[in-house]
Amino acid sequence: MKSIIGEYHRLAEGLIHTSPGSLSLRNGKYAAASGAELDLWKKKAKTKVLEYLSPPYDLYAGTIKPVCRERYLYNGLEIEELEWQLPFGPKTEALFLKPAGDRGKLPGILALHDHGGKKFWGYKKIARGRDDPPELMKKHHRDFYGGLCWANELAKEGFAVLVHDTFPFASRRVRIETVNNGARRGYSADEPVSDEEIESYNDWASGHEHDMAKSLFSAGTTWPGVTFLEDRTALDILAARSDVDEACLGCGGLSGGGMRSVFLAGLDEKIKASFTAGFMTTWKDFSLYSGWTHTWMTFVPGLPGKLDFPEILGLRVPLPALVLNNTEDPLYTLEGMKDADRILSGVYSKAGAADNYRCSFYPGEHKLDGKMQREAFDWFKRWLV
Repeated sequence: MKSIIGEYHRLAEGLIHTSPGSLSLRNGKYAAASGAELDLWKKKAKTKVLEYLSPPYDLYAGTIKPVCRERYLYNGLEIEELEWQLPFGPKTEALFLKPAGDRGKLPGILALHDHGGKKFWGYKKIARGRDDPPELMKKHHRDFYGGLCWANELAKEGFAVLVHDTFPFASRRVRIETVNNGARRGYSADEPVSDEEIESYNDWASGHEHDMAKSLFSAGTTWPGVTFLEDRTALDILAARSDVDEACLGCGGLSGGGMRSVFLAGLDEKIKASFTAGFMTTWKDFSLYSGWTHTWMTFVPGLPGKLDFPEILGLRVPLPALVLNNTEDPLYTLEGMKDADRILSGVYSKAGAADNYRCSFYPGEHKLDGKMQREAFDWFKRWLV
């Protein structure tokens, strides 16, 4: 199989370890993986991963307070439209959903929206309030979620669900009028309204991702580092609610949301159960074959030689993790997805927690359809209820 970098494939192959990296639980340095030794490995590995991620911690004090703009009932759910201000960028908009009339503490889920090449939209890709979604969003729901807003469906089953726009999507997106002429590349400064204008904005934002990544690297941080910071902020907001059981928190998502789940669930043990859909493979797969299909949100310079991509999620062992794959997913090689499964199975088995990890393969292309959602919901019920 030809690589994405042609004759330079040996360069990448030589840099990526075929044996477990120096931070891997699977290498010979960790003969026993339980108790104090497991905790020591996790602490060391997480510290190094965060070092490579370089999230801008100096901009975050853990005291971000949400404001409720509106509260209403819709389709059996109590919904709050929220916003909060981070130290950088525009305000974050979010939706909180729970069963109407429930007055107890509920298990809480941070639902993570996808990338999908659509930066004009964020949480509305997987959740809805009482406003009727535009046709572009309905198509997105049909194409990737079986026509469902899975955050709403999960809330109906007894969960408190928070869905927020993350950097740089929807309310957190880059407004064209705020960037210089060079970065505009001829794109109009008008606020998108029609479907055609929204799609035009998404095309521009796709190209602008390269500029944003260069800026973040130059500033000393990474795209996944900033995203992790924003998702952890939302998790703290969810955990602090009086109607949420902070001991029973989970997260999950499809595609870019699955990637976000890997980092958040791997690095924050407040997450007691997680699922990752449509985003699991190896650094080798990214580097040689599938990286061209992916966003800068994924990549962490310096980390691949130390820890393979699935092992980021494995940092949560023995806490439960569910991975959902599609056998014809064009974003990964099937070999890469199966290699990732073997890696995670090895991590959980070595830690004596094989039953806490599950990987399922579904027929079809990139999606989180009704059947896959059902497995994810049942997973949360098993571990959080």
